[in-house]
Amino acid sequence: MKEKVQKFGRFLSGMVMPNIGAFIAWGFIAAFFIPAGWFPNETINGMVGPMLQYLLPILIGYTGGKVVGGQKGAVTGALATLGAIAATDATMFIGAMICGPLGGWCIKKFDKAMEGHIPAGFEMVVNNFSVGIIGAVLAILSIYVIGPVCVVLTGILGSGVEFLVNHGLLPLTAVLVEPAKVLFLNNAINHGVFTPIGTEQAMEFGKSILFMIESNPGPGLGLLLAYCVAGKGETRSSAGAAAVIQFVGGIHEIYFPYVLMNPIVILGPMIGNICAIFTLSILGGGLVAAASPGSIIAEMLMTPRGGYIANVAGIGVGAVVSFLISAFLLKMFGKDASLEEAQAQVAASKAASKGQAVPAASGASVNAKDVRKIVFACDAGMGSSAMGATMVRNKLKDAGITDIEVIHYPVGEIPGDCQIVVTHHELSGRAAERAPQARIIPIKNFMGAPEYDVLVKELLEARKGGSAPAPAAAPAAAEEKPAGEQPILLEKKNIILNCKPVSPEEAIQAVGKLMVESGYVEESYIQGMLDREKSFSVAIGSHVAIPHGTEESRKAIKKTGLIVMTYPEGIEWGEDTVRLVVGIASTGEDHLGILGKIVEVAETEEDTDKLVDNASVDQLYKLLNGLE
Repeated sequence: MKEKVQKFGRFLSGMVMPNIGAFIAWGFIAAFFIPAGWFPNETINGMVGPMLQYLLPILIGYTGGKVVGGQKGAVTGALATLGAIAATDATMFIGAMICGPLGGWCIKKFDKAMEGHIPAGFEMVVNNFSVGIIGAVLAILSIYVIGPVCVVLTGILGSGVEFLVNHGLLPLTAVLVEPAKVLFLNNAINHGVFTPIGTEQAMEFGKSILFMIESNPGPGLGLLLAYCVAGKGETRSSAGAAAVIQFVGGIHEIYFPYVLMNPIVILGPMIGNICAIFTLSILGGGLVAAASPGSIIAEMLMTPRGGYIANVAGIGVGAVVSFLISAFLLKMFGKDASLEEAQAQVAASKAASKGQAVPAASGASVNAKDVRKIVFACDAGMGSSAMGATMVRNKLKDAGITDIEVIHYPVGEIPGDCQIVVTHHELSGRAAERAPQARIIPIKNFMGAPEYDVLVKELLEARKGGSAPAPAAAPAAAEEKPAGEQPILLEKKNIILNCKPVSPEEAIQAVGKLMVESGYVEESYIQGMLDREKSFSVAIGSHVAIPHGTEESRKAIKKTGLIVMTYPEGIEWGEDTVRLVVGIASTGEDHLGILGKIVEVAETEEDTDKLVDNASVDQLYKLLNGLE
């Protein structure tokens, strides 16, 4: 039940969070230029209403449709949302949260039904007309059904909030909000519930207290300051820096480990927030728009003219009350727990809230002596997982371990007889569902992950402790062909050196364009490559990125082929810097020989840098095709 609530909450907040910048822009314009603002301006104020009624709901609907049905789903969801907007003068945030995903779902179902039935050359016609027709039908449906229903729902929610305010019960929401934050449901509550209702209130009254219920940094500050006074050892010495990060940076997650070390201290921020909301209610506090992140800076920027005393008082009261109660609880009941263990608990909760497994070796208990099969899993099973499997296979061979089969699979096809699954941490949840019998080892990149050496050492020590079983024959898929037998999959024309820095998306598109021109893939494969990057980065470490499509996009592959592009100045690829980009389209296992060569010549960042700085087209052609 908890996982379902987290999943639903993530889905709601996932439609609003990417558009928070637009909400903030609306808040700034409203705060400065409405008649009661700092610099009243009739012309600029003319944007406030249309932004609220049209722009923000359509952005939410567009995002919700894209999450479910990709780009086509985004357009369909936006069209459906426009119908809900046309049905009423009320702000259609709830309608957008229904229409967006509905549009994405409808187009996704249509595409699946038409798969394999569209005549060649008619793909674009069918795609465009399907979006237009389905979007138009949903827009009309929204006018007569979804819009009116949402007006009723909005009225009920608004009445509920009004009831809480009129009866002085709004502070009790903190009883739910503070524990929910530690379970990483804060964004779901804040952006899925408070932001839509609060935005309507802000439009009507110029501010809303709902924006400060979850984002108030005072209660968390009080808890961390209590640890500075009443904490012990490492927790005491680290709490001061954490307090600055939480209060100024707005990163509330930093105080969650301190709650988990001593769960009873949750009463501090809980009661502190109750008092803060009560203070804000009495003094008329509130913000003009959502404060994201919940830092003192963001809170002050979103404070309306004449509201600073009330908001500062609410934040201050929350901090003081939380500090006093938390310090008392730490003195009376505090235990000398491990901050490292608590941080691991937070990581587990955060991973669970994202549908992941615990980001450490986890899953079923497996005796290292019994390990016979290790699976490397990635989204499509053709690129990063193959390279990781090659690296560990080589390390096991060097360690003299020959009885363990190391293979690679898509995460959705992990075999049920494996004992260990190594996968990207963002896929570990899916891996655990697919292989509950296995031990899951999440990693951040497939090239040179430190977990490899730890795993090999563990397996080696286990075999030294007992008699080693007879070696098992390695599977054909895992074997590399002798150099002379490897097919020529990398053509000289597809080795492009000294490319100028671009964005990751532009690099992927450049690779995809060459694949299309070489006849390796259909043009739709490029979108599959971009979708793969959106799900998690194809930068695999050691300054290497391997763009390839999702499992669903493999149907667009005509034949196996590779593209190599070097970027001597480097591409900022998420948290990594990439200098070697290897694009993959594979119908089978032929490409594994080249991936094995890349593992050999680009195992470390230094290896990759040397390769990029010195290799010529001829050298890369011979080296990666196994001709040298």
